[in-house]
Amino acid sequence: MSLPNFSLFVFLSIIFHAVSLVVEAQNGNGGRGGGVAVSTQLWCVAKNNADDAALQGALDWACGPGGADCSPIQQGGPCYNPNDVQTMASYAFNDYYLKNGMTDDSCSFGNNAAVTSLNPSRGSCKFPSSSSAKNGSGSDSNSSTTTVGVGSDSAGLSGCSQIVLTWFWPLTIIHLFMVITHTF
Repeated sequence: MSLPNFSLFVFLSIIFHAVSLVVEAQNGNGGRGGGVAVSTQLWCVAKNNADDAALQGALDWACGPGGADCSPIQQGGPCYNPNDVQTMASYAFNDYYLKNGMTDDSCSFGNNAAVTSLNPSRGSCKFPSSSSAKNGSGSDSNSSTTTVGVGSDSAGLSGCSQIVLTWFWPLTIIHLFMVITHTF
C-alpha cells in the first residue's frame, strides 16, 4: 500500500471512529441524546492532618455564625463523640458545605477541610451527601445523577466537541501536511 493510500485509510478510519463515538454517546442514554449518566456523591470532611485546636475553632464557627445544623453532634446525638473532634468537625463542615452551594470556598475552613467522594458515615452517624442538597430532584436519596456528554442538557463542551478539538483537527492537519509534502 503506498503512502497516500495508507494516509487516506488512516484518515477515513479516524473519521469513522469519531462518528461512531458520537452516535454511541447520543444513543447510549436510552435514545434521549443526553449522554452518559454519572452518579456522584460528595462530602466535605476535616483533613486527617488538621490540628485539633484548629478543627475545634472551625467547628465552633460552623455551628455558631456559620449556621450548620450541629444537633447530631450534640450530646445524645448519633455523631456525638467528644474524643473525636475530627468526626464532629467533619459533620459540621459537611452540613455547612451542603447549605452553602457546595463550592471549594464552602469546604475550606482555613484549609482544614476537603471534599471527598468517600462516605464518612460510620454506624448510626450518617452524613448527608451532596445528593441530599439537590432539593429532592434525584430519584435515589443516596446518589445524584449528572448528565455528561452529547445533548442539550450537557454543560460545557459536549463529547463531540472534545473529539473534534482533541483529535479531528490536529490529525486532519497532519494528514494534509503529509499529502502535500509527498505530492510535491
